Amino acid sequence: MLSMDFIAEIRRRHFISGESISSIALSLNLSRTTVRKYLRTLEEPIYQRKIQSFPKLGEFQDRLKQWLDTESRLPKKQRRTAQRLFEALQTEGYRGAYDSVQRYVKHWKFERRQTPTATTAFIPLAFPPGETCQFDWSEELVELGGIARKIKVGHFRLSYSRKMFVVAYPCETQEMVLDAHNRAFVFFGGVPLRRVYDNLKTVVDTIFVGKERKFNRRFLTLTNHYLFEPVACTPAAGWEKGQIENQVGNVREWLFTPKARFADFKALNEWLEMRCEELAKRQHPTEKTRTIADCFSDEQVLLRPFTARFDGYVEHLLRVSSTCLIRLDRNHYSVPAIWVGKVVSVRINADSLRIVANGEIIARHERCFGRDKFIFDPWHYLPVLEKKPGALRHGAPFQNWDVPVSIQRVGDRLLAQPKGDKAFVDVLLMAKEAGLAAMETACELTLETGIINASVLINELRRLLEPPRAKSLTMAEDLSLRVEPTADCSRYDSLLGSRYAH
Repeated sequence: MLSMDFIAEIRRRHFISGESISSIALSLNLSRTTVRKYLRTLEEPIYQRKIQSFPKLGEFQDRLKQWLDTESRLPKKQRRTAQRLFEALQTEGYRGAYDSVQRYVKHWKFERRQTPTATTAFIPLAFPPGETCQFDWSEELVELGGIARKIKVGHFRLSYSRKMFVVAYPCETQEMVLDAHNRAFVFFGGVPLRRVYDNLKTVVDTIFVGKERKFNRRFLTLTNHYLFEPVACTPAAGWEKGQIENQVGNVREWLFTPKARFADFKALNEWLEMRCEELAKRQHPTEKTRTIADCFSDEQVLLRPFTARFDGYVEHLLRVSSTCLIRLDRNHYSVPAIWVGKVVSVRINADSLRIVANGEIIARHERCFGRDKFIFDPWHYLPVLEKKPGALRHGAPFQNWDVPVSIQRVGDRLLAQPKGDKAFVDVLLMAKEAGLAAMETACELTLETGIINASVLINELRRLLEPPRAKSLTMAEDLSLRVEPTADCSRYDSLLGSRYAH
C-alpha cells in the first residue's frame, strides 16, 4: 500500500505535467492498473485485514484458546495476561514471537464481545470540604510472622482533601467494618456528613430500585452513633466513587509492592498509618499549589467531633457445651462451668470477644483467626476440678497453664504425693479467692520452709490474709495511771432531786 505523498506525486505527474500512464508505471515499477487506481484516489486509503491468520501459533492455537475460555470464568484478578500466556506456551514448546500471542488474545476478546462498547462520558465532580468520604475493601498479599497470607484492607478517602486512611484485617466481616470506621474517625479527628459505599453485604441487606436501600441494622446503629448519612452506589457503577477505586490501585503499588513483611497485624497497621501521613505530603491533584495535608487542615475543622467511640461488636446467641465451650468461626472458647447448657451472648469485636450473661461479662478472650483451635481459661474449670480433681493431670485446659513459677513448683511437689490432686485443687480454689499475688507469696514462704503440703501452704496464706492484730498491752507502761482523779462529793447531791427520789 502506497503512502499518501506517493499517490499525490502520481496525480501531479499525470494531471499537471501531462505524463502518460505507461511512463509513470514504467518509472515507478507499477502496473498501469495500479496507476489508474491511484489517479482516482482522493482520500488516504485505509487497509484493514478482514481475516486474521496466525501461522506462527499453529498447533498451539487450540491450547491458547482453551486457556482463554477456561480463565474467562475466573475472577478478573486470577486471569493470566497475554505475557503470562506467552510464557506458559514457551514451556510447552512454542518458539514463535510474543506479538502473535498478543494479537490472538486481542482477536479472541473482540470476538467474545457481542456489541461494541461505546465510550462512556463522565462529569467531573467537586466536593465541598467536610461533606463526603468514600470507603472500599481490597485484597492484598503480605507476609506476617514469616507466613505469606491474603488479607483485607479497608480504604477511606476524604473526597475534598484526598486524605486517605488504610487499615488491614484478616477478613472483611461486619465487626471489621465497624472497627475500621472507629479507627478512621480517630485518624481524621472527626466525622464527615456522608459516606459512600459499594453494596457490601455487611452494610446493605436489600437493594431496591434506584438509590433505595435497606441497610443492615447493626450498621445503622453505627451511623446513628456518629450521625453520618450512608449512601450506596448503583450496582456495577464504580465511577460513582472513583476516588477510592483509584486509591485501591495506587495503594497496592505504593504500599504492597514489593510484598510487605511484618510480625503481626498491629505492626502492619502502625506502619500503614505512618505511611498515610507521609503520602499526605504529596501535591493535591486539583489545587496544584497546595499539598493534601494543607487541604486536610482546612477540611478537618469542618468534620463533626465525637466524644465516644462506638462499641463495634456483633452479637451471637450460643449454647455452652458440656465441656464448657462455645464454638465460633470454627474455633472453641471456654466459658465458666456454671453456664454449661445455657445460652449466652457472644459479642465479637475485631480482635476480641466478650461472653455476656444476665447483663454481666462472664468471660473475655482474644480472638483467634485459625481453624479448629481451642482457647481455654483454666480458671473456668475450677468448679469441675473440685468434683473431679483427677482431671488436673491430663485436662487439656491445664496443659500449658501459665501460673507463677512458685505456684507451679508447689503444684509439682503436691502432685507427686498421695491424694496430691485434691490438695492442689484446694490450693487453686483458695488462690482464686485470695488472688494470685497472695498465693505466689504463700508458695514462696512454703518453699523456704522445705515442708511442702497443703496444710502448711494454707496456713501461710491465712497468715498473709488475716487482719493485723491489736498492739499487746504491757502492765508497766500501758496500765499506769496518767490522770489522777479528784475527790468531789458534791457530785452526788444531784441525786437528791425529786426526779430520782422514791
